[in-house]
Amino acid sequence: MSSFGPDWSVIHQDRSVGLKSLPLALLSVPYGLALGLRPRLYSFGMIRKRSLPGTVISIGNLTVGGTGKTPAVAMVSRWAKEKGFNVAILSRGYGGVYKGKVLEVSDGKSIKAGPRQAGDEPYLLAKRLPGVPLVISKMRYLAGLFAHEKFGSDFFILDDGFQHIALKRDLDVVLIDAVNPFGNGHLLPWGPLREPVNHLVRADVFIITRAVSPSSTELARGIEKFPSTPVFFADHRPSEIVFPCTSNVFEASFIKGKKILAFAGIANPRLFRETLIRLGADVVFFKGFKDHYQFKREDLSSLIREKEGSKAQYMITTEKDWMRISSLDLTCRELAYLAIEFVLLSDNNRFFDIVEKRVMQRTKPVTRNL
Repeated sequence: MSSFGPDWSVIHQDRSVGLKSLPLALLSVPYGLALGLRPRLYSFGMIRKRSLPGTVISIGNLTVGGTGKTPAVAMVSRWAKEKGFNVAILSRGYGGVYKGKVLEVSDGKSIKAGPRQAGDEPYLLAKRLPGVPLVISKMRYLAGLFAHEKFGSDFFILDDGFQHIALKRDLDVVLIDAVNPFGNGHLLPWGPLREPVNHLVRADVFIITRAVSPSSTELARGIEKFPSTPVFFADHRPSEIVFPCTSNVFEASFIKGKKILAFAGIANPRLFRETLIRLGADVVFFKGFKDHYQFKREDLSSLIREKEGSKAQYMITTEKDWMRISSLDLTCRELAYLAIEFVLLSDNNRFFDIVEKRVMQRTKPVTRNL
C-alpha cells in the first residue's frame, strides 16, 4: 500500500520506545500535563461551563479518528427528527478553512457552505440530513445559540464533543473501536489517545463500534473499570455503491469479484481496504492519503492512469473523500464511493430510551418548596 505522509495508524500501535518514537513520547508529556490542568480549572470555577437552552447530546471518542462518529451523529439526528425534536448539529468544522466565529453550513433546506469551508464531515452530514440545521464554530456554545435563535433549535447534537468540556451536556456518548480500542495506550502524538483512558469516567454511554455481533465481541480494554456505564454494540455496514458522475446506485455487493482501484484519505485507510476485500472486491491497487487530505486534480489524474495500467474496472473511495473530490468537477464515470451505515446490533430501543429519558429530565418542571 502506498501512503501519503507518516502512517499514524501504524505509529499509534507501536508500544516500544526507540529512536523514532522517543521524540513523540517526549512531546506527549506536556500534552498530558495540559490535559490534567484543564479539568481542574473548571472544577475550581476559574473557567465556567456554559449551558444551551435545550438538551445537549455529545457523540465523541477518546482516540483520533476511525470510530464512526459521523454516521453515529446521523443516526441520532434522524431519530430526534422523527420524534419531532427541533434538532441541530453543532460541529467544530475540523479541516475547514472558514473564517469568523460561526458558520451556517445548512439551514435544513439548503447547504450554505462547501466542504472546503466547512470540512468534509460537516458537509457530509448536511448532505445526508435534509431538515436538520448544521452550524459550526470552535466554540460550540456560539453555534448552539445561533441555531436556537435562527431555527428555534432545542435539541443539540455535539459532533465529536467528548473533549469539548466547556459546554454542559445532558448525555455523553463515547464510541470505542472493538478491534483497536486505545492503540498503544499512549497520549498524542506518541499514541492515538486524546486524553487518558480514566477520563472515560465522564461518559454516560459506551458504544463498541465495528463489532461483528454482541455475542462474539469482547468488551474493549479499559471499560471494565466503569461497570455501571451502559454498553451497546454497533457496526459500520456498507450500504451502497454510488457513482456520482452517472447517478447510478448499486448494492454494496456490486463490487464482488470486480477489479478495483481504491484510495482513501481517512484516519485509518487500511480499514477501508479491508472492508472492500470483505465485500469480495479484487483490490488490485490501493493508496492511502493523510486524514482529511485535500485532493488535487493531479492526484486524480495519477490515480486514473494507475487504474488504466492495473486494468481495474472501477475506482472506489469513501463517502467522506468524495465530499472533498466533488468540488474538482470531475467527469470520471468509473469513480464511485462506498456509503456506510451505522447500525446498533442490539438493544436499539434501550439506547434511545436512555436518550429520551435525558430529554425528559431536562424539560421536567422544577418543583419548589414554599
